[in-house]
Amino acid sequence: MVANATMVAAGLLLIGLTLSDVFETVVVPGGSRAWLRVSRRLASLLLPMWKLVRHHRGISAMFAPVVLVLSFAIWMLFLSVGFGLAAFGLRSGFTPPLKSFWDALFVVSSSLATIGLSGTETSGSARWIVLMAGFCGLGVITLAVTYLLEVQNNIARRDAGIIKLNTAAGDPPCALGLLEKFARIDNQRELHDVLHQGRDWCATVRQSHCSHPSLIYFQSVNTGAGWPAALGALIDLALVVECIIGDNDLRGPAIMLREEALRMAAELTSLLHLTKMQVATREGDVADLIARIHAARYSVPTSPDLRKLAARRSEQQSCVNALAEHLGKPATMLVN
Repeated sequence: MVANATMVAAGLLLIGLTLSDVFETVVVPGGSRAWLRVSRRLASLLLPMWKLVRHHRGISAMFAPVVLVLSFAIWMLFLSVGFGLAAFGLRSGFTPPLKSFWDALFVVSSSLATIGLSGTETSGSARWIVLMAGFCGLGVITLAVTYLLEVQNNIARRDAGIIKLNTAAGDPPCALGLLEKFARIDNQRELHDVLHQGRDWCATVRQSHCSHPSLIYFQSVNTGAGWPAALGALIDLALVVECIIGDNDLRGPAIMLREEALRMAAELTSLLHLTKMQVATREGDVADLIARIHAARYSVPTSPDLRKLAARRSEQQSCVNALAEHLGKPATMLVN
């Protein structure tokens, strides 16, 4: 009796831990804070192996979907084991009797999958175990489908902004490339809208990716260098408009974009427990940047301090560099 009660208690504990992890990961914003943290542990385990297999080329578009599918598979496995232990501890309530743990595992797995192929009858407490297994299986499967749709919706919104930026600023996107293209087509007036739309994009991506960290690893094949490069280009654009281009109407939106973009980069870096990666920006690149901006007929009222600008740019890009390195994506170029 003691052994049976221990198995039931161990099974219920595993069920509780698993359901808590599923709920924290899929439903509660901010990522799982439960004890299991299957999705996060799986990503941490597979990411170095994935990069090694790809010879340091970074992760592919398949990585995040594989982690997501494996997470739900592991959750279902843990639930099967948990309900199997509980069912085997209550094996006297099954007809025909359960002869082994594997028989119990088959019975509850049949209920979890909502297909009911076990061919057994239950009585007493055992019937509640089978009923709970059916409800839990249905709930996890429903959450899996719902979560997949939410992921696709968030990725579509993120990638639409990346594709739009890549069209105007190249791939990988570059703030200088964007400014020069607007000058070539005499469309500098749209720069104000780009600053506003960039801020909206940063806020949207930060909210969705901080709420569901698995989105960070989703990489679409048609977005080139991906979202870290887009974020870095927007930070560079805000820096150029604020400190180099002498337009008072653009300075306010540029500052707001910079603050939103840097907050996004800092929060995602902290969420992944990454260390800032500060790469020095050469003063010669800053001088080349200023010369090309002036050649593109933008107003450059004074000669900025090249050393100060280079140092500021290096600091602002440090979180983006860490994110790009973590995901195996290229860093943002100041001058293309």
